[in-house]
Amino acid sequence: MSYKIAIASGKGGTGKTTVSVNLFKGFNELRGKKVQLVDCDVEEPNDALFFCDAEVVDVQEVSQMVPVIDSEKCTFCRKCVEYCEFNAIVVLPPVPFAEINPSLCHSCGACSVACEDGAITEHPKPIGTLNFYKTDENNGLVEGKLKIGSTMQTMLIRELKKAIPGINDIIIYDAPPGTSCPVVETIHDVNYLILVAEPTLFGLHDLKLMVALVRELGLEFGVVINKVGLGDNAIYDYLDKERIEVLGKIPFDKEYASLYAVGEITGIIPDAIHQSYTEILDVLNQKITHHEGNNRIKW
Repeated sequence: MSYKIAIASGKGGTGKTTVSVNLFKGFNELRGKKVQLVDCDVEEPNDALFFCDAEVVDVQEVSQMVPVIDSEKCTFCRKCVEYCEFNAIVVLPPVPFAEINPSLCHSCGACSVACEDGAITEHPKPIGTLNFYKTDENNGLVEGKLKIGSTMQTMLIRELKKAIPGINDIIIYDAPPGTSCPVVETIHDVNYLILVAEPTLFGLHDLKLMVALVRELGLEFGVVINKVGLGDNAIYDYLDKERIEVLGKIPFDKEYASLYAVGEITGIIPDAIHQSYTEILDVLNQKITHHEGNNRIKW
């Protein structure tokens, strides 16, 4: 059974992807371990940008089954409208007019069950792709990429997670930012969740929202504070008051920011930042070791 770790944040720009990629790199140094990085930020996946050797080896199209109403068979009874919980169907008997809005449809099939006239049939509509990359690092990278204009982020993430091979020992999910449905779909079944936050007032505000969500889901989690040296001490006071585990603190470094700008976040990095990731990996190693019982991981 794979040990699943998700990296999430209450807001964008905190360093979530940076942490995800570096942890993937670190875990790949484990002997005999199969590690998979999964970019679940399907609206704007960018993990692949940090692997100069990344090569696409497979692309799988994901489609949504969207119902279509045949106006020749439809009696405009409006039963489908009553069954639809997403307000995706408009039926106007006086006109007569019947139509389904694909952007609101969740492909639940309720309307097909409701229709007694056989007027509703389902047809595939592409919502995005699953892109499989080969890299020098272990099992490589998989990303979901939403089709422009589609609103089916959650559905694509669900299919993305289903496509990950069960042969992996460790799976790292790089979650979308925020606290919306795509985030919940990404993190709800993980073994451990890492929240990346920055020590600013905005960072603290959005971290509190994320903590409330995670506690509602009942997930085990800890916090990585990124860009240490900026902002103030409010976030540290909050974490101490709420007794939230701090996995590590990554200092703000202009040199490292420059490396990020050219996609070199896993190469030769400043010693202080390298030390921070080493400490974070040590803590995670202990958690995975505990999860696996006596099957201890050797670094």
